Amino acid sequence: MKAAVIGYSLLAGAMAVAGMAGGYWLGQQQAARGPTAAQAQEEHAVLYWYDPMKPEQHFDKPGKSPFMDMQLLPKYAGSPEDSGALSVSAQTVQNLGMRTARVQRATLPMGVEAVGSLAYNQRDIARVQARSSGFVERVYGHAPGDVLAAGTPLVDLLIPAWSAAQLEFIAVLQSGDVRLIAALRERLRLLGMDQAQIERVARSRKAHPLQTLVAPIAGELQTLEVRSGMSVAAGQDLALINGLSSVWLDTAIPEAQAALVPLGAQVQARLAAYPDEDLQGRVIALLPSADVQTRTLTLRSEFANPQGRLRPGMFAAVRLNSESQEPALLIPSEAVIRTGKRALVMLAEGAGRYRPQEVQLGREADGRIEVRSGLAEGQEVVTSGQFLIDSEASLQGILARAETAEARPMAPVTELHESQGVIIALDAQAVTLEHGPFASLSMPGMTMQFPLASPGVAAGLRVGDRVRIGARMSEGGLLIERLVKQGAGQ
Repeated sequence: MKAAVIGYSLLAGAMAVAGMAGGYWLGQQQAARGPTAAQAQEEHAVLYWYDPMKPEQHFDKPGKSPFMDMQLLPKYAGSPEDSGALSVSAQTVQNLGMRTARVQRATLPMGVEAVGSLAYNQRDIARVQARSSGFVERVYGHAPGDVLAAGTPLVDLLIPAWSAAQLEFIAVLQSGDVRLIAALRERLRLLGMDQAQIERVARSRKAHPLQTLVAPIAGELQTLEVRSGMSVAAGQDLALINGLSSVWLDTAIPEAQAALVPLGAQVQARLAAYPDEDLQGRVIALLPSADVQTRTLTLRSEFANPQGRLRPGMFAAVRLNSESQEPALLIPSEAVIRTGKRALVMLAEGAGRYRPQEVQLGREADGRIEVRSGLAEGQEVVTSGQFLIDSEASLQGILARAETAEARPMAPVTELHESQGVIIALDAQAVTLEHGPFASLSMPGMTMQFPLASPGVAAGLRVGDRVRIGARMSEGGLLIERLVKQGAGQ
């Protein structure tokens, strides 16, 4: 009996040890498999609901989207969407041909390079007018476009009022009355005669009612509004001459570079007509208005033209030199995504993670642009393929930050969201589609209007065509990038 009790005790101890070992092994296997159901439920709690067409708008409960006829989608804690960065596989990076560049602190070249065109110096203009009423006796055969020397005769005018006044002046001269002579001289001057003409009448004692109008300056004859036999009135414009001793060079420069070139700065220009010669000029004005289409300002420079080789209308390659500046953070200009409201870059954070970052920009030159805020020296920005990443970031509701923040993983990038449909209406800017579901957006089929990325997207298509649709997410919603016509059986 005693031996049986001892055997039972040993068996019970062995079973207890085995149970403890089994429990330890089971616990290890559960730990290896992952978190408990409670932990998983906590990690995947819903943060908010959103409409994939308006991902920046968040809702605190499920339901139908107020923007269109579709259900709101949940966004979970601990999911890829709960992040500030986008995770892109190495294969996708290679397929997109993505390149990055490092944010560097360097001195931006201050020389502004642009193109401009030569123009007439509008401060060097002379107008030829009739100072008294008369008739055109002779035109000297010049035409607009002729280059004239100063003093070149243009037209002879017969002025009847001069004849009577000159005869009276001659009679007074014979009388010798000094006071009357002075009064008649003043009368002739008021009738439009210059001092040389008055002295000529006084010496010859003969009337000279014919006036020869000459070019007061050297330059190009712009207009000549006279014909033989026509009558002219006092003050009437007869000719316009623009001097060519100097010319202007008008150069369009970006608004951001306007402060880089002060008045009086030296300008170098090279013309196609004289490719081996650098012309020197100086800045004389920055015109007060900007071009609303190109957002450029006009910088005006003046160049001496003693030999008349510089002809208005010629194009010139221009370089404007200014003082050097302090070093600044620089990135390639191609890395910047301009939305119209702000400027973004895609920040590469390593391990295939990318995040949109809002930046404040400054001066731009030589293919690089100054970053005033938003980046730090040594960071990497995407210079090729960033637009596709930005589209996916907009789709996932990732908002670009104005300041640097910690990176978090994000969902894989997709190039285009695809569906099929029928064209209901079409113009150069938009297309109305009766489309099926966009599976990648969880968006049901419906009929709605979409903007076109460009008029060429719908080239050759008509209302009623069945098409395969490729769209990307933009700040304003879905943008149609591709429409491919399908056959009747497709």
